Amino acid sequence: MTSSQDISAEAKQVLITNDRGGYTVPTAGLYPYQWNWDSAVAALGFAQFDVDRAWVEIETLFQGQWDDGMVPHILFHKSDPGYFPGPDVWGCEGPIPSSGIIQPPIAATMARLIWAQDEEAGRARIETLYPKMLKWHSWIMRWRLHRGAVCTTHPWETGRDNAPDWDNTMQRMDASDVGEYTRRDTQHVDSADRPTKFDYDRYIKLVQIGRRLKWDQAAMLAESPFRVADPTMTFTTLRAARDLRAVGQSLGADTATLEADIKRLEAGAATLWNPALGSYDSRDVLSGEWAGCVSNASYLCWFAGVENKDMLARLRAVMERVTYPVPSNDPEADTFDARRYWRGPTWAIVNMLIGMGLADMGHEDEAKTLAKKTGDLIEEHGFAEYFDPFTGSAAGGGTFTWTAAVWLAWAGGN
Repeated sequence: MTSSQDISAEAKQVLITNDRGGYTVPTAGLYPYQWNWDSAVAALGFAQFDVDRAWVEIETLFQGQWDDGMVPHILFHKSDPGYFPGPDVWGCEGPIPSSGIIQPPIAATMARLIWAQDEEAGRARIETLYPKMLKWHSWIMRWRLHRGAVCTTHPWETGRDNAPDWDNTMQRMDASDVGEYTRRDTQHVDSADRPTKFDYDRYIKLVQIGRRLKWDQAAMLAESPFRVADPTMTFTTLRAARDLRAVGQSLGADTATLEADIKRLEAGAATLWNPALGSYDSRDVLSGEWAGCVSNASYLCWFAGVENKDMLARLRAVMERVTYPVPSNDPEADTFDARRYWRGPTWAIVNMLIGMGLADMGHEDEAKTLAKKTGDLIEEHGFAEYFDPFTGSAAGGGTFTWTAAVWLAWAGGN
């Protein structure tokens, strides 16, 4: 039987193997660049055995920050023809070749957690990062709010690429003129684990629209056919605002604007409650239509500091319903698919964020149960990108950075 110490040693090796000198790739081949929220989680993993390297990970991420404050979802540090769409497709002009969209802004949360482990020596690092993180937060507050909820302009931004949340919006999009392209993801993993061509056509169409508009946020607000207020972006932005406020207070900064932002985001989170569904849900800002989806992102409410007894009852039920919670889609939904990316599989990264939130809000039993089940999953099935919630079988990429980081930072001690 493999001991937890052995698994921890393997997890460290995954991070070291995926280290490219200042940043980690999620996994070799499938994802050869620096991804935004992957990198933030990797930093927390590094902090468990090399805190300097943890700071470097986040510092490298913010080297790609645009002048307007946006921090891209991918930084293309080195050319790799094995990935599509690469920097030539995005056509962006940041300090490092990049994509033109963001990802869930969890970097501030991870930076605060790392600072808690490195209070004295880390003060200078957090002092330098704080204004950069605040500038990104301000960018989101300026460009992405609708009724106080945070919107996504591309499914890739949420990290939940092919979640059913986007189905109705994507159905209305015309991608007939997207042209020919060659996907690279299905050359690395089973196509049954990945988004369909229908979805991918629309992903590329949205990239083409952004490039045509030169990634001008005002123009995209006016013209883009995809704008969805989403639990992932709203809850992670609200959590980031709370963490930035705490960091700012510790550094002696004026946090009045953040106080106002928190209240605005709390009100926005309330607008994502779908009473007919009895869950937090995504809503299409352009049509006003609910997605009608209970996703793993719906359970990020506690991560954001938002209590909800109905969601707690749902969580308890789903933790009994599946062997390895939390599934990324309701197992009772017609759209559920146990292996296809974000349409059913369990993701260790989201489990960690949910678990952190549960612990913060005093739900210790649920937090411990989720950490234990996630730890069992990783112990039994390895450091996969994601997993079948019923069988635990590995899916997607292997030797995955953030799954290893989740083990080191959260799931491995249970």
